[in-house]
Amino acid sequence: MTQRVIRIIAIVVIFICCFVMGFCSGFIVERFPDLVTKIQSYRDYTGTAEFLTKVATPYAETEVDQNGLFKPFWEAWNLVLTYYVDQPLDANSLMEGAIRGMLESLGDPHTRYSDPESYQKEVEYMSGEEYEGIGAWVDVTGEFVEISSPMIGSPAEKAGLKPHDLVIAINGEDMTGIDPSDALQKILGPKGTTVTLTIRREGVDPFDVTIAREAIITPMVISKMLEENIAYVQLTQFGDLTVEELRQALDDLIPKNPKGLILDLRNNGGGFVNTCVDVASEFLPEKKKVLTEKDGDGKETDYMTQSYGGRALDIPMVVLGNEGTASASEILIGALQYYERAVFIGVKTYGKGSMQIQPKLSNGGAVSVTIAKWYTPGGELIDGVGIEPDIPVEITDADIENGIDTQLDQAIEYLLKNDKTESL
Repeated sequence: MTQRVIRIIAIVVIFICCFVMGFCSGFIVERFPDLVTKIQSYRDYTGTAEFLTKVATPYAETEVDQNGLFKPFWEAWNLVLTYYVDQPLDANSLMEGAIRGMLESLGDPHTRYSDPESYQKEVEYMSGEEYEGIGAWVDVTGEFVEISSPMIGSPAEKAGLKPHDLVIAINGEDMTGIDPSDALQKILGPKGTTVTLTIRREGVDPFDVTIAREAIITPMVISKMLEENIAYVQLTQFGDLTVEELRQALDDLIPKNPKGLILDLRNNGGGFVNTCVDVASEFLPEKKKVLTEKDGDGKETDYMTQSYGGRALDIPMVVLGNEGTASASEILIGALQYYERAVFIGVKTYGKGSMQIQPKLSNGGAVSVTIAKWYTPGGELIDGVGIEPDIPVEITDADIENGIDTQLDQAIEYLLKNDKTESL
């Protein structure tokens, strides 16, 4: 195939992808959360007819001359294809690099591109399907892969990974300058194999940790009765099955007449905003504001609890959160805290309070685009701020080494001393 033919094909591919992103993304919106950012990534989605119409015709109001606007781009494209020293070039990589560069110019870490392979893994994860890796939610919006939170019982947790750990090398290969989405693929791999991560953690020198990969299927809800006759429910994410699993858990626990309920949102990186509202509806009365969404035009949209009766409206309640609690988890904590429905015990949350859509592109990849910011029912911004606990309790390294969960212990103690929370 001649260089001219390759160039023509590449130009066509680039043009189609840019056209799809600019004009058609509103018609192909698919859901996904922030995490992240394990991852975190998060893909938080809600679609309205008004929004779809707006996205479908982004240039109609600004009247941008695309031919003139993209002329320098095509000039640079042709120069690279014609004169770059190492030929032949991968037109697909150039196309994806152009998309990434465009999104990075926005300065928003949560507006990002996922290649087809990465996007498929994200969809499988949010659907509760099995994948093979180390079991951690990660954020790929920075310079390196950042651990948002290890999954409970996962190889990552057993290896001692913590929120905000940065993976600066993988199997001895420096990840400086490597796109974090590409680096993430090096962490994933067949079960039974190992991967060595070089971790940069605040306050300590970089260190290596070798982790055996496993098949990971993360239940979205974990529940049990504690010895003190207190119900315990942990939400690992706000995914496709979260509401169904939560309702099943509450239907099993509430008839046992527990003294109180502990809702554990620690290391929960978020998920679908509509799932969050449905979860809140199990603990708050109907027609209570869960959050306010404010878009770039200043338009505000309130999300209210559902009209059906929740399963746990009156039981005394504590919610646990930490630095790995992000996005939809922070929305829920903010609502429970505002209405004094639950006492928040733990440490300040992550501070990811923006909404993304993730339209799928024609090449099988997807673009996450921030479309709005979230505010608590009291009007407080979540993004970049986080939520402060009512009762601050930290877990030290010594606690972890000795298997002591001081936050859970404090929650149990609080519920045993207080028969019920204040009524709404």
